Amino acid sequence: MNYILFDGPYRNNLLPFTFTRPVADLRIGILTIRQKWESYLEYTTTTITEDYLADKFPMVEMEENIMINASFLPNVEVIAFVKNLSHNQALFKGEDVIAFFIKEGEEVSDFSTFEAVEFDGDILTIEHTWDIFSKNGDAILEDFNLITKDRKSEPIPATINTINPENIFIEEGATLNFATLNASSGPIYIGRDSEVMEGSIVRGPFALCHDATLKMASKIYGATTVGPHSKVGGEVNNSVIFGYSNKGHDGFLGNSVLGEWCNLGADTNNSNLKNNYAEVRLWDYETEGFAKTGLQFCGLMMGDHSKCGINTMFNTGTVVGVSANIFGSGFPRNFVPSFSWGGSKGFVTYKTDKAFEVSEVVMHRRKIEFTEKDKAILEHVFEETKQYRRD
Repeated sequence: MNYILFDGPYRNNLLPFTFTRPVADLRIGILTIRQKWESYLEYTTTTITEDYLADKFPMVEMEENIMINASFLPNVEVIAFVKNLSHNQALFKGEDVIAFFIKEGEEVSDFSTFEAVEFDGDILTIEHTWDIFSKNGDAILEDFNLITKDRKSEPIPATINTINPENIFIEEGATLNFATLNASSGPIYIGRDSEVMEGSIVRGPFALCHDATLKMASKIYGATTVGPHSKVGGEVNNSVIFGYSNKGHDGFLGNSVLGEWCNLGADTNNSNLKNNYAEVRLWDYETEGFAKTGLQFCGLMMGDHSKCGINTMFNTGTVVGVSANIFGSGFPRNFVPSFSWGGSKGFVTYKTDKAFEVSEVVMHRRKIEFTEKDKAILEHVFEETKQYRRD
């Protein structure tokens, strides 16, 4: 059977993170959504996504295909339903389709001709950007159980203080010294070749992915994920960092999501609670206005390749697009369009040639090529988002 993940109806709700990747490649918990599906299915997947992303994230169709809505996070129960689908059957959760079975060349405009199969079990869904951090604790727990099943953790070093050590899993090659790991509120996963430096204090649920680093005296509250090759210091609470991003110094990050290749300057802080304790509104690309989140705590959403200078202050519920560069005193406005350069005193357009120079240097430092496909994606984002820039 061939499995294809598609973006589904919530793709625009998940901008700016889906400007540069399919929904399937969002990270929540320990793994990306694609990695979760592939682990449960024991099969590789491809993707149906926006045309401008297709060169980097291609789709492979075969004679028989099960199409899967990437907004749904898999679990043991739903996998059994997906694998047992027959031709012209569709699996639903309420009004949303989870998966459906088609043959090569068939096109689907609606599901009126499909036999509907209802899934009544519990399943996590990602419909808004804030779901990524607000549902991260549940996602870490499910991924932890998936990854560690029938496996044995590396020994916990003697210098590590632990609470509930049976809920801690350390992969091969990880380095930990003179830190405190409290797994009483949720599991703690320490990925391969990662490092927890001296003086760090961690409260689960927490995931430190492979080759990532917690710098000295970090204070980490659950439910937090530090993605691959990221570096984190200071205080972090209930946040998700996708990968290859740095918050390397003191400062607070709370109820937030950072994409890839982001960098927060020293002493960057974000507010995650309004002074009047009111519900947080967040910029919505779908409606081009500020949408209710239903949350009292909501911080910073920052798209790929965006960066800020030292002492940057972000207001509650700030959305920063792709390849923005923010600096200076005061609070920048709480929606910063992609390819913006400036701060509280105003923004100008961050030209692509300059932005690409930085991306090439940053990625080269991690021995990753900034490819023509990457450039083409960012050029599309630049054009697609020019309506939001004022200069």
